[in-house]
Amino acid sequence: MFAFRTAVAGACLAVSVPSFVAAQQTTPAPTPTPASAFNPAISLILNGTYAHLSRDPETYRFQGFIPSGGEIGPGGRSFQLGESELTLSAAIDPTFNGRFTAAVTPENEVEVEEAWFERTGLFNGATLKGGRFLSAIGYLNGLHAHTWDFSDAPLAYQAFFGGALKNDGLQLRWLAPTDRFIALGAEVGAGRTFPGSDTSRNGAGVVALTAHVGDDLGASSSWRAGVSWLRHRATERSFDDSDSLGTAVTNSFTGRSTTWVLDAVYKWAPQGNATGRNLKLQGEYFRRTEKGMLDFDTTSQAGGPLSDSYRNTQSGWYAQAVYQFMPRWRVGTRYDRLDAGTARIGLVDNGTLTAADFPALAKAKPERSTVMLDYAPTEFSRVRLQFAADRSRGDGTDRQIFLQYIMSLGAHGAHSF
Repeated sequence: MFAFRTAVAGACLAVSVPSFVAAQQTTPAPTPTPASAFNPAISLILNGTYAHLSRDPETYRFQGFIPSGGEIGPGGRSFQLGESELTLSAAIDPTFNGRFTAAVTPENEVEVEEAWFERTGLFNGATLKGGRFLSAIGYLNGLHAHTWDFSDAPLAYQAFFGGALKNDGLQLRWLAPTDRFIALGAEVGAGRTFPGSDTSRNGAGVVALTAHVGDDLGASSSWRAGVSWLRHRATERSFDDSDSLGTAVTNSFTGRSTTWVLDAVYKWAPQGNATGRNLKLQGEYFRRTEKGMLDFDTTSQAGGPLSDSYRNTQSGWYAQAVYQFMPRWRVGTRYDRLDAGTARIGLVDNGTLTAADFPALAKAKPERSTVMLDYAPTEFSRVRLQFAADRSRGDGTDRQIFLQYIMSLGAHGAHSF
């Protein structure tokens, strides 16, 4: 059981390690020594791309989905700097660990990606985390972008969360003391980001529950699967659209957004040795139901404001396979698909407006196909060539080519499975 327990500490870009148990159970923060007790580990990720896009990225959208306003689309054309991440982490004292990650954007803005403290050993197998952190929902959400197998996030993450979902709040995670990996978690947070909004109210704006199980299959394979549930509260979450005459309007949604996420990952390496050949299969399914009130034309540009009920159930999924066919070289393929569902809009059902007054919510099934080839001279550097055919807009295909580099400087902790 769990024959391959080599941790991935210090191997920031070596992601295809088949045994997840060691990685999940490894405490990422370093143990201080008398000489370095007050010197946090520092790491820096450099990331950049060259992008060739057949469609104007300024018009990118997910047809049928309320715009998230987050990090969606392929980014800009030509050469561009990606987000550079600077991370400091250390043991604070015998009780707490801490970590801070700042993302420097290409626009020279600094964003707090993560800033949390962690209390391990709260009780048998329990860990409490507080501050801003990547939510533990699904599989990919808890991983930083430089560890992804493709240069961009799956469409479902972009459409449902506007990128990776972060929480400002508390996370409690319990790792069962069993041979089989079993992890349960709960999170509460402010929920200010999509699909939530800044409600300026007391209490929690988002609640999330997670459950994951996994195990090894002999000496060469391992797997992990999970289910996550989260509920956001949104108040006047606004988005831009146009009415049936083409007049620009601002609409907003107020209500509850409930999302389920199923995730699964399988890894294979001969006898647990991933340095030569290895295979990684990964997929996630998302299903979101939103119920509440939809306000039309809140700025009174086209006869509004008008308000009535809104309900919609939308889904999306992706599946990907990445194969390392020789040391340092990998190939991968990914397929994404979304279903915008059929929106039940009260203002349309009662005849006040028509479906043409909500063109952004017209039913559609965006999809994308992607292939990639990457090369990692060492575990601290990687270059990647990626091709994608993106049909998210609902009016044609965006043919995308990316050439990406990822460089890691300094200390870097272990990655999860």
